[in-house]
Amino acid sequence: MTHELQHGSILGGVVTVPDLGAALRDYQDVLGMELIAGGGFREVVAESWGCPKSAGASMAALRPTSGADCVIRLIEQEDCKDFKPTTTYGWAAYELTVQDVFGWPDRLQGSGFDIVGPPKELEGLPFFVPMQVLGTGKELIYLNEVREHTPSSDLPKARSLTDHIFIVILATPNRAATVDWYTNKLKLTQADTYTLEYSMINDAFGLPAGTVSDLTMVQNGRLPIIEVDDYPLEATVRPCHNGMLPPGNALVSLAVRNLDELDVEWIADPQRHDSPFYEGRRSATTIGLAGELLELIEIG
Repeated sequence: MTHELQHGSILGGVVTVPDLGAALRDYQDVLGMELIAGGGFREVVAESWGCPKSAGASMAALRPTSGADCVIRLIEQEDCKDFKPTTTYGWAAYELTVQDVFGWPDRLQGSGFDIVGPPKELEGLPFFVPMQVLGTGKELIYLNEVREHTPSSDLPKARSLTDHIFIVILATPNRAATVDWYTNKLKLTQADTYTLEYSMINDAFGLPAGTVSDLTMVQNGRLPIIEVDDYPLEATVRPCHNGMLPPGNALVSLAVRNLDELDVEWIADPQRHDSPFYEGRRSATTIGLAGELLELIEIG
C-alpha cells in the first residue's frame, strides 16, 4: 500500500456521470486508473446512502495503479441541468496527488476533461503545484503535484502517474460550525485556517479580483483530510433528482476506527458489504451540515 490507513483516511469518492462508457475512457485511458469492479449499483448500498432510485444504475470502481486503498466509483445518472460546479454546498472537489503536473495539459487533450485551472505555482505556497479539471459529470478534480510537506501536515507524493485522493473540498454556509461538527462528532482535529484570493470561487460567482475567502483544514494529526471552504451568500443548496445521488462530486468515504464511537445519525444502520471496495468492513452513511453525503467505513 502507498496509503497507510488510519482514522480519517480518505477511502474514496463517488462521481455521477451521464455516460459511464465515456467516463471510463477518461479515468482509465487518460488518468491511468485501473478498473477493479463494475456492474449494477447494489440496492442495499443505494438505500444506505439515501438514494434508492439510484439502485441498479451502471457503476464502475477504479483505483490508482500505486495500489493505494482509495477508490473512485463512477455511477451513471442523468445529468442535472440546474447544477453548476463551485456554486452549491456539499462536496466541491477531490484532490488527487499526481506526478508531472505540467505534463497534464497535453495528456488531457482530446479527453472529456476540461481544464478550468492550468498548472500554476502559488506564491507563498511552495508545497504543491495544482491544476483543476472538470469531468463529464461536472465533477471537479484537482491534480496536485506535491513538492514538500507543509509545516502542519504531511502531503503524499504520487507513486503512480495518478495516485489517491488526499484532500476533499467541502463547500459550506457556515465554516466554523462545519469544522466543529467534524472535530466533535468524528473525533478529528482542526488545523490551519487560510485567507486567500480563491480563483475557483471568484470565477464561479463573478466576484471582483482581490476578493478573499477563508478555508480551514480538518485533519487527524498531520494527516490532511478535508478543506472546509466558506462560500459566498449567493451559494445555494445543490439541486438533485429526487431519491438519487447529488450531481458531480457526490459522496466521500472516510476510514474510522469504530462506528459505534461516533455521535452521528445514520441514514441506515451500519452493515457489512461483500463488494471488493468494502472487503467485509462495516459501513454507514450520514449527512453533514452542508448536506454532504459522508460514508464512514470501519477499519478497526
